[in-house]
Amino acid sequence: MGWGNIYRRRVKVFSLAVLIYLDYKALQKREEFMKNNEKSEELWKRAHERNAKRVRNMMIQLGGLWVKLGQYLSTRADVLPSAYISLLKQLQDSLPPRPLQEVCRTIERELGKSMKEIFLDFDENSLATASIAQVHRATLIDGPEVVVKVQHEDIKAIILEDLKDAKSIVDWIAWAEPQYNFNPMIDEWCKETPKELDFNHEAENTRTVSKNLGCTDKYDSDKSINQVDVLIPEVIQSTEKVLILEYMDGIRLNDLESLEACGANKQNIVEEITRAYAHQIYVDGFFNGDPHTGNFLVSKEPPHRPILLDFGFTKKISSSMKQSLAKMLLATAEGDHVALLSSFAEMGLKLRLDLPEQAMDVTSIFFRASTPANEASEYAKTLNEQRTRNMKVLQEKMNLSQKEVKRFNPIDAFPGDMVIFSRVVNLLRGLSYTLNARIVYQDIMRPYAESVLQEKIAKGPSENAQWIYDTPVHSEVEAKLRQILVELGNEDKILGIQVCAYKDGKVIIDTAAGVLGRYDPRPVQPDSLFSVFSVTKGITAGMLHWLVDNGKLNLDESIANIWPEFGTNGKNLIKVHHVLNHTAGLQNALDNLRKENPLLLTDWDECLKQIAMSAPETEPGQVQLYHFLSFGWLCGGIIEHASGKKFQEILEEALVRPLNIEGELYVGIPPGVESRLASLTIDKDDFSKLSKIGSLSALPSTFQPENISQLVTTLLALSNMLNIRRAIIPAANGHCSARALARYYAALVDRGLVPPPHSSLSTPPLGSHPHIPKFSSEITSIMQNGKKSKAVGSASKKKENGYEQKTKQSKDSKDNVSGRESNSDGYTSTSGSSSASNTSSPDNSSASSNDSRKNNVIWIFNDPRIHDEFMGTGEYSDLVLPNRKFGLGFKRFSSSDGSFSGFGHSGLGGSTGFCDIENRFAIAVTLNKISFGTATKKIIQFVCSELNVPLPDEFSILSGTEAGEGLSISRALFN
Repeated sequence: MGWGNIYRRRVKVFSLAVLIYLDYKALQKREEFMKNNEKSEELWKRAHERNAKRVRNMMIQLGGLWVKLGQYLSTRADVLPSAYISLLKQLQDSLPPRPLQEVCRTIERELGKSMKEIFLDFDENSLATASIAQVHRATLIDGPEVVVKVQHEDIKAIILEDLKDAKSIVDWIAWAEPQYNFNPMIDEWCKETPKELDFNHEAENTRTVSKNLGCTDKYDSDKSINQVDVLIPEVIQSTEKVLILEYMDGIRLNDLESLEACGANKQNIVEEITRAYAHQIYVDGFFNGDPHTGNFLVSKEPPHRPILLDFGFTKKISSSMKQSLAKMLLATAEGDHVALLSSFAEMGLKLRLDLPEQAMDVTSIFFRASTPANEASEYAKTLNEQRTRNMKVLQEKMNLSQKEVKRFNPIDAFPGDMVIFSRVVNLLRGLSYTLNARIVYQDIMRPYAESVLQEKIAKGPSENAQWIYDTPVHSEVEAKLRQILVELGNEDKILGIQVCAYKDGKVIIDTAAGVLGRYDPRPVQPDSLFSVFSVTKGITAGMLHWLVDNGKLNLDESIANIWPEFGTNGKNLIKVHHVLNHTAGLQNALDNLRKENPLLLTDWDECLKQIAMSAPETEPGQVQLYHFLSFGWLCGGIIEHASGKKFQEILEEALVRPLNIEGELYVGIPPGVESRLASLTIDKDDFSKLSKIGSLSALPSTFQPENISQLVTTLLALSNMLNIRRAIIPAANGHCSARALARYYAALVDRGLVPPPHSSLSTPPLGSHPHIPKFSSEITSIMQNGKKSKAVGSASKKKENGYEQKTKQSKDSKDNVSGRESNSDGYTSTSGSSSASNTSSPDNSSASSNDSRKNNVIWIFNDPRIHDEFMGTGEYSDLVLPNRKFGLGFKRFSSSDGSFSGFGHSGLGGSTGFCDIENRFAIAVTLNKISFGTATKKIIQFVCSELNVPLPDEFSILSGTEAGEGLSISRALFN
């Protein structure tokens, strides 16, 4: 093909593109001055008709890639006007054939034989002519009937030049109308389309898909999951430009009259094609990327099975991408925003800002049921209205002008694999439009998506060598523990788990195992984040004690003095220590709110308001009843009013930064960490035991065993929701890794002395994640006409559940807490504590045990009696009810002799964190299969036994008697 011809093709393409663009822009301007809607609609209709004719005529004239593009566009009735659809559909029919002489010349050159030596008979009239090749029916010299696909001469050069032209046009459109950016699609086409020009490649693809779908008995393969009923022709012979296939007699998919005449069920045909593609995508990870109507036939004989043709344009995706696509479908079907955002992150789809609701809207539209032809126009209007609403949300969120919002692309990175996947789903939607079938894609595709995830998850330790995450072993105890975890995994008592332990200030265990969720087969890693329910209370209590330690609060102080709104309805006598000891009498506060609308629990200000308006049910300090949810907002309100700062600010200042656990300890997650979240599921066997125990006097009426099953089911559904995970619920909404939680308790066991840096064997390093991830809209300025958009900065000032993006912090800025100063590393330390000679612990033996602490000693607490304060012992014993489970915010753990040996807090479901003071031992367990702690107890019992540390009663494993099981369950309910 000469450069003259290439130049002339290019001029025609670009001239037409400019002409059509100016035509529509002129009509837009004209419409601004029109008041008659009917006249306006008529003008748009005529504009669509004349431009559709221009496009159709150019595509037929130029052929090549433009025909393929026209075939694709003709299936998009959901987004293109009907004038384009009716005219571009003509491109699905056979194009004018190339001369027979050219066809024979190519065959003889490719196969090295004359036509007579190859064929007994060769039909001179082509069965079909497409953009790249044409097909003839023939009979081989040895008898079989075949079809012969022959590539057009010079088509390779034409296609490659057309791709360059298409890329230039797409770039121009993206510049002129940024909301129409098709660059990801054209980039993927540029990469994949040249592969269609090698028929050896297509032959191998055909064999692979046929084997995967079990289309012929000639392949010795097991029957795959969710088998489909389709036909694929057998490959006889191939070269680069000639492909010979088995002949299959069938009806064209767009020949509706013939399909009706033979009695084929069009609905069943499209459903079976959709199933075949779901199998290719989710089960095989290898699929045909070009399912337009011309690539299908329907067998003439009952049961009228679909015949799949043309595998030149296929896509192979990785196992991780396959899982991400499956997860995206299931997340959309279940409305799971967390899983959806996680699937985006896993596949490499990056958003410029946090738009979970709009992301769900888009994927819901993408996987929506297909619209029959007679409803397409009306549905297109609905989609346009929804798009306008989403644009308005974007405009408000980013503080953009109407002009700016049109130029802002919320997607930062779009993976190439997703481009082809999107194209396939849209082409399948076009098939349903052509055959006027209504296809519910989520229902048809879901079993295949589930199968690929569950198959991977079902492979427990016995089948999965990587079930224990591959990190070095810290100790002999950890090596043995991993065997225990394998046993529990094989017994289906563990889905995903982390265990971390410190002994004498050093990490001795840091193990992760299992998977992140029931539909998430990714491995649990040391930095994965688990929802730990009431373990959060121990963190919240630590924050409150930190304020006491810094003179901002007094344990014996009336809450009304700190929080004036609280002193109503008889609450003026409630003191700080009553809240920490669960004796405030507000155990059922907010229960009505939980019952009426659980989502109101995400409203921090409303919950504080409701707490302030509540009335105690018992006299303060008289009865210890577990404040399951109210504990958190009581403490949270005290923390904010006493400090004058937001809850999240105190959490970071008091614990996260000093401990160097950024990105791994949250109460309410920030946007951007969803891909590290473990999702919760339930151990049904454990919860079936609830019927064995009666009422428990130490629990509030709303938290009795007969209510627990329903409560846990509700909690499970709520706790996996994005808005719940992002909410501040300081009694039950902590998200952390075991290594962050263990480090917290390792500091508490040494009266607040922060341990040395976490083990370098643990990867990624603890504290290496940004605590508040930033979106690209907060990092990169939006430039327009040489000026910075007003969106810059406004987005970075947005707060999410108390998190505020901080761009810079002065090195000499001082915290608003006496005796504390922020150093250049962001740590908070006691004034003058940079030198070991100037810093002594309450017990010097704790500090002197490790020389590495002498360089940068950090203390979270100053009070040498802090352990007594935590547990309500010694001079603090008057602030707690005697001989009860709870001290001041922490659960007191006693040994067999009845003495209090340590403290901590467990969560409903099995996660726990605690420390043993005398043995300088701290441990944390996080898991995502909610139970009554069966796995946790075995782990704690084993570790304590190996280290010769007394086993707290909390974790003793009782006999299998009914009474023993009842006691074990009742203990778990106090978390």
